[in-house]
Amino acid sequence: MRIDAYNQIQQFYKNSKPGKAEGKKPASSKFVDKFMLSDAAKDARAAKQAVDSAPDVRTELVNPLKERIANGTYEVRTEDFASKLLSKYSGLF
Repeated sequence: MRIDAYNQIQQFYKNSKPGKAEGKKPASSKFVDKFMLSDAAKDARAAKQAVDSAPDVRTELVNPLKERIANGTYEVRTEDFASKLLSKYSGLF
């Protein structure tokens, strides 16, 4: 799970405290307050709902691996492990 993307989405939902009004408005104001969400905020809300509803662990993938490890039948080829490790960390330096 990408935590940095989730943190960006969370910025839309941070609570902010409203400031105090400095003066009284006249009772016969022609202006009406409206609340409108931008398309980006709507997309962020939909993404947050999707993230919240998704499970943290995909059990359909994890359970067979746990079974193979418990049975002692899970094997990792050292060449595959080494090549993936090098390819992941070669971009960092």
